[in-house]
Amino acid sequence: MMKTQTGNASFIPSFRKTQRASFEFYPTPHEATRALLSEISFDDSIWEPACGTGDISKVLKGAGYDVVSTDLIDRGFGTGGVNFLTQTKPLAKNIITNPPYGFGLGDQFIKQALNFCRQTGGKVAMLLNLASLCYPKRTKAFQNTPPKAILGLDDLTCYPYGDPSQAGYSIKKQRYCWVVWEIGYNGRPEFWWLSTKDFREQNGLG
Repeated sequence: MMKTQTGNASFIPSFRKTQRASFEFYPTPHEATRALLSEISFDDSIWEPACGTGDISKVLKGAGYDVVSTDLIDRGFGTGGVNFLTQTKPLAKNIITNPPYGFGLGDQFIKQALNFCRQTGGKVAMLLNLASLCYPKRTKAFQNTPPKAILGLDDLTCYPYGDPSQAGYSIKKQRYCWVVWEIGYNGRPEFWWLSTKDFREQNGLG
């Protein structure tokens, strides 16, 4: 769900200021989750803690997974009013989500998800901005708890509110990747490239 700069940021080339979507709502195109599942399998149940309108959850369910869907905001899908960061116990073995990025929330989501999956022995998969992997303040965290896999997505845009007309220049320039942690893994991550066009318009989901 990442994202544009705030309204106080400098102008983009079109001279249109951009603001973050309310409550960081940047729905995930279905092909992103299909691409993840083409490379990574998950044993047992999955928790989607920022489910929005169910874009990730619907693909997971379509693939046969038992999915628990929650969100801070009630958008008519899953269970609303659930703050992932204040939960005290995991609701499923694995966690897959496109977390909110702004205001340090992405880092908090990763930390919380890893804490839960240390209890369950499950996997964590987060859809992240590719550039966020190289932010200096995150280097030690990635070195200390390295993901097992990083899957680069070549053509994907998470539009604010799912509406391309509300996207500024910076949104369209974003590049995304799935970062996957497996509890107990201490090696260096494997990187692979995925072409998202190969996963569009499948199973009746656009």
